[in-house]
Amino acid sequence: MTVTKGSLPAGLLRETYIQIDLDCIAYNMDLIRQMCGPSTRIGAVVKADAYGHGALGIADTLLQNGADLLCVAVLSEAVELKQQDLRYPVLIMGLTMPQLFPYLLQYDIIQTVDTLAQAEALDALAARIGKKARIHIKVDTGFHRLGFAPSEQAIEEIASICRMDHLLVEGIFTHLALLDDASNEQQSSLFIQVRDALQGLGIHIPCWHIADSIASVDYPAYRMDMIRAGAIIYGLKGFHKGRLDIRQALTFKTRISHITQVRAGEGVGYDFTWRADRDTRIATLPFGYADGYPRSLAHKGQVTLHGKRVPIVGIICMDQCMIDLSQVPEARLGDEVVIYGDGADGTLSIQEIAQLTGTNKNDIVSRLTRRPPRVYVRGGQVIAVQDGAGRLQRCTPGTSMGSAAGYPDPSAFQERAYDDKEDEHVDL
Repeated sequence: MTVTKGSLPAGLLRETYIQIDLDCIAYNMDLIRQMCGPSTRIGAVVKADAYGHGALGIADTLLQNGADLLCVAVLSEAVELKQQDLRYPVLIMGLTMPQLFPYLLQYDIIQTVDTLAQAEALDALAARIGKKARIHIKVDTGFHRLGFAPSEQAIEEIASICRMDHLLVEGIFTHLALLDDASNEQQSSLFIQVRDALQGLGIHIPCWHIADSIASVDYPAYRMDMIRAGAIIYGLKGFHKGRLDIRQALTFKTRISHITQVRAGEGVGYDFTWRADRDTRIATLPFGYADGYPRSLAHKGQVTLHGKRVPIVGIICMDQCMIDLSQVPEARLGDEVVIYGDGADGTLSIQEIAQLTGTNKNDIVSRLTRRPPRVYVRGGQVIAVQDGAGRLQRCTPGTSMGSAAGYPDPSAFQERAYDDKEDEHVDL
């Protein structure tokens, strides 16, 4: 099935969906690999459902294009990936409660530890089961979120962990606060001191990593043995000093579901916070803050319709919002609307949305809920869809997504026709 402008991928149960271009993901990974060189590993950060892109839908593309690890924040994210493919190498960068440690061994998940007690509990469990648990160790060099403080006692405890019989210490890492060059250097120096102290005790940990997306682009010296590439995978630029010509992979789309005529002086939406200053055509769009669109964009958000930016009017509802059609009198029911684009063809990029909201790009994409299905495209062909329940269904080119997902033939839905005379509500 080929995706063409204005067409609706077959089999979707909503006309609001998120399209992920896997070619962009692969392209970005190739640039990251070229940037790092062959000796630096890439940990692809897919926490928060791959920053809203759907971790299950992009995992294979990441690993096929240079990723060495899939990095998540919590156990549930790791288990979901492992249930799709046990061969996925998955690192949990956050902490897991000891009572949940059996899942780590069951699924061969790499766990971060930052206390001796955690390591002892995991080592004891692994010994009882007869396996080795894989871990990374977290060091706190000033972020003060997680990690061993870089003290003499901590060095001794880390060395003790490395000598445990049923733990395999594959890596050790810290996180930069990224305030400025001086603080970055201070944190890096502390991390190097930890490495030197451990080596002095005969401890050699194979993978040392400190750089996230920003640091890996802006500070080449911090790439070390591995980088943790997050936003740059998805084409989201947060770096300032370096250069990487990445491409945004995500487009958020919907269609006009209703059009009504509002008289001058009449209000729209809750509390009538917007009133028409003249007779105005208003369109309703079937998306809202329950889909992850920021409610704070009321009266300042815009979407793109027929290549033009049109304003959202009134308070954004949980499931719907309204736009003013004054600039697009040709608009009709069923017309495609781009909520988030890449900045081309009049669309609002995720960066612009973040600026309007007063937040960062990661916040915008990671708040996207699972309710809008994710449609995965490669070479202009739909190859998979992840539905609102998080289930990933794959299809081969030429096979309808409806058939792949077990839904009835959606051809009539895909070619849905709208009759403005019948469907448009007009107050007389």
